[in-house]
Amino acid sequence: MNFRKFVNFDTHFGFKGILSFLLLVGLTGPVLAQKKLNSVAVTVGDLGNPFFEQIAHGAQAQAKQINPAVKFTVQSSNYDVNSQANQIDNFISAGDQLLILNAADSKGIAPAVMRAKQAGMTVVAVDVTAAGGVDATITSNNKQAGEVAGQYLAERLQGKGNVVIVNGPPVSSIADRVAGFLEVMKKYPGIKILSQDQNAGGSRDGGLRVMTDLLTAFPKIDAVFSINDPQAVGCDLAAKQAGRKDFFIVSVDGAPEVVPFLKDPNSLIAATAAQDPYTMAEKAVSVGYDIMNGKKPEAATILIPVKLITKENVNSYQGWTK
Repeated sequence: MNFRKFVNFDTHFGFKGILSFLLLVGLTGPVLAQKKLNSVAVTVGDLGNPFFEQIAHGAQAQAKQINPAVKFTVQSSNYDVNSQANQIDNFISAGDQLLILNAADSKGIAPAVMRAKQAGMTVVAVDVTAAGGVDATITSNNKQAGEVAGQYLAERLQGKGNVVIVNGPPVSSIADRVAGFLEVMKKYPGIKILSQDQNAGGSRDGGLRVMTDLLTAFPKIDAVFSINDPQAVGCDLAAKQAGRKDFFIVSVDGAPEVVPFLKDPNSLIAATAAQDPYTMAEKAVSVGYDIMNGKKPEAATILIPVKLITKENVNSYQGWTK
């Protein structure tokens, strides 16, 4: 096409004008070619846990903000890595574009992640890390959560006492919380860790079961660190059933269900390191969509700070974002 037939470039633009015009045409190309977010799939540990419900809600809200007609799917793995792998294979078969993954097993999920990547999916790990080549990871600063919970516990014990850790599923977020907690405990040789390997499964029932066993095994416990709030509530119930009031419980999540326990002077739950799962999931979808369109985040792992909520400051706690 003879552009001079329509515009006298020499007269109206000059050489710099022509260059600017060509750059403009070149720059608008990628914008016009931007991928549309048509489908988002989410798989989380346990949709019976309000924390994971909020991850689902946050992811859906952000996906619909990007595209109101987006197809959105969420499933619960129930912390079963084989079930989660099958879910991911189904997402691949359905042609889903973006996978928001809360791994049931940070290492064990790797083969399924690799299959998703080979199929062309963008994979963003949320709340916990996942092996297999995820594009990005959005998580709370879980080591910080363990540290602030541990510092509160140690100071309240004045550096001396018997402590049990009610552990959970083999995922990075829980491992980081326990690692942060134990790092603080190293500063207090007067604190003895009686147990740290009992997996309560991240649930209230698991917390009740494990804490009941621990109360039987150890007649003197001064404090408990639970890796999440549902387990902490189960631990509190176990103490009530056993008629034990000789210890206190610190936890992680800041979930709505734990707030009444923090406000109850008769509850043994004394503190929790609060996360914000809704905001975390919004960020995961936003980052994933950017990656789909060639825009990588400045850091492969984005950490969101936590805040310690106690019986003393719970009345000013605003709770999770949604």
